Amino acid sequence: MDYDVKDLDLAKEGKRRIEWAERDMPVLRLIRERFQEIKPLKGLRVSACLHVTTETANLMKTLKAGGAKVALCASNPLSTQDDVAASLVKHEKIPVFAIRGEDNKTYYKHIAAALDHHPHVTMDDGADLISTLHSKRKKQAAEVYAGTEETTTGVIRLKSMEEKGVLLFPIIAVNNAMTKHLFDNRYGTGQSTLDGIMRSTNILFSGRNVVVCGYGWCGRGVANRARGLGAIVTVVETDPLRALEAAMDGFKVTTATEAATYGDIFITLTGDIHVLREEHFQLMKDGAILANSGHFNVEIDIPRLEKMAVSRRKVRENVEEFTMKDSRRIYLLAEGRLVNLAAAEGHPASVMDMSFANQALCVEFVSRCHKDLKKVVYDVPRDIDREIARLKLQSMGIEIEKLTKEQENYLRSWEMGT
Repeated sequence: MDYDVKDLDLAKEGKRRIEWAERDMPVLRLIRERFQEIKPLKGLRVSACLHVTTETANLMKTLKAGGAKVALCASNPLSTQDDVAASLVKHEKIPVFAIRGEDNKTYYKHIAAALDHHPHVTMDDGADLISTLHSKRKKQAAEVYAGTEETTTGVIRLKSMEEKGVLLFPIIAVNNAMTKHLFDNRYGTGQSTLDGIMRSTNILFSGRNVVVCGYGWCGRGVANRARGLGAIVTVVETDPLRALEAAMDGFKVTTATEAATYGDIFITLTGDIHVLREEHFQLMKDGAILANSGHFNVEIDIPRLEKMAVSRRKVRENVEEFTMKDSRRIYLLAEGRLVNLAAAEGHPASVMDMSFANQALCVEFVSRCHKDLKKVVYDVPRDIDREIARLKLQSMGIEIEKLTKEQENYLRSWEMGT
């Protein structure tokens, strides 16, 4: 078996941590038990480009239990947990190509290794597998039944490909599932982003001016969690509907230029490029902290910050200090990469339970229905979304109301008026 991980001797610790995460993933566990029994993925090859974490390990184990042959590479150079990668190789016999801190050349070498698995299904967190297939391996793309995509950033890229008519196989937008973005993005990103910032800096949020750039589901989560810690939160948004929502939710809404003059902590979550750039760096006060929780490290214009600085140095783990010509200091966390994964452990397992349940059931859906799919981006089938919600409620010991026959008939009728 081919693989590339840091050190197989780390596998024992990785196994313990994978088991700890599994305790909080009851929905995925139920799916795994069913998969183990009926093997719905038998003969299917799956290549995944995801954050190599304890939660991802449990997804890989579930797919393997269903009969799939899986390979895994990292979707971010700083999110890999080396002990988890080692355990998947040593204990589960799953090929993993991921080393924390790998350089760009190694990162893409690992993507190529995962694609050498010749997948029927791709599984992406940011669309790097898919974009590599479309740019460098177009002939191989014909072997792929469909792919899944887990991030807002990736779905944006794939929707663009669909609109331009260049998408070579169907995509299931796992990110768009209600049981994904309403929970993973809002509660997972909300908590884990602040966790990454606090681990990096050991700062107190209470009383600080926190500027949240982007008020999608991730931004909503971060803004609300920061307010819960006592921060004074400002939202920067380009979409008028989201900006209005943020204002009605009680946040100050303004431009990045105005917020740059008073912000203590800036957090980007937009999926777009250069949200914070030179004009903002020039206005930031001494000690401003910059963090990104969008998928790619392009939301903060790091090359420009480097050119503007007269010196730079590492002051803490995951904290780099850039000194400007006027002696102001700006602090960049985790090289501008996903701060919740690069500086912390990512989302809690109980949230990823739903996200990865979507991934597992969507792979099963693709294996069964791929011949009927067109080369477009699909939302997760509604029945999958609802089943995951049902299983999650069941695992939480929550019972919900059921419609009576009379109520069902009323909702289907049009005759009964006031």
